[in-house]
Amino acid sequence: MHDLTPFQRDLLYAIAGLDEPKGLAVKDELQEYYESDIHHGRLYPNLDELVDKGFVEKGQIDNRTNSYSITGRGRRELEARREWEQQYVDDGELEKTVTA
Repeated sequence: MHDLTPFQRDLLYAIAGLDEPKGLAVKDELQEYYESDIHHGRLYPNLDELVDKGFVEKGQIDNRTNSYSITGRGRRELEARREWEQQYVDDGELEKTVTA
């Protein structure tokens, strides 16, 4: 996980959180989060890199549409990332900071 870009980590989270995500569904999710356009030239090479690294599996729905699913390795990496984040951010303290 340490060798992924923040965008690639966000792709992993989006894929993990969507039911049977297609490329365009992942793109829509990230566009909403980033509040800006995500171009195909950025999206698909990063998805392919996640596939090449074993974090994501790529399937084919039809001749034009691919599906993406997180692998066991991808899930383990997300869990490890959450554990790492938790050591720095206590949910209760974060809530106090946000509402203050």
